[in-house]
Amino acid sequence: MKEAVFTDQAPAAIGPYSQAVRAGELLFISGQIPVDPAAGTIPEGIAAQTRQSLRNIKAILAQAGLDPSSVVKTTVFLRSMEDFAAMNQEYAEFFQGTVYPARSAVEAARLPKDVLVEIETIAHF
Repeated sequence: MKEAVFTDQAPAAIGPYSQAVRAGELLFISGQIPVDPAAGTIPEGIAAQTRQSLRNIKAILAQAGLDPSSVVKTTVFLRSMEDFAAMNQEYAEFFQGTVYPARSAVEAARLPKDVLVEIETIAHF
């Protein structure tokens, strides 16, 4: 059994996919780009974009009754690996106090809306 999870506290899907899908004890969160859901704007710079992407993830986790400590795996897509250190600092602060999730980080030639970062997440109930 699977069910879609949606919150208006994160950007709506911009295609035929769900913000997140719960399948059993796992929550699969689609890649979150740094769009402020209230204003529809994208902040400047990798640090601010990473923070906003993580805020969007946190909102989806909360809608499902979870928090960052439930995250077991992330995949971070960066437009440039030159941004890795700055992204990593924001990421470490977000997950501070938890067991850090397993993670992959890859450089992508182009991301939706030409953002600098996109983060997908798997969490456990």
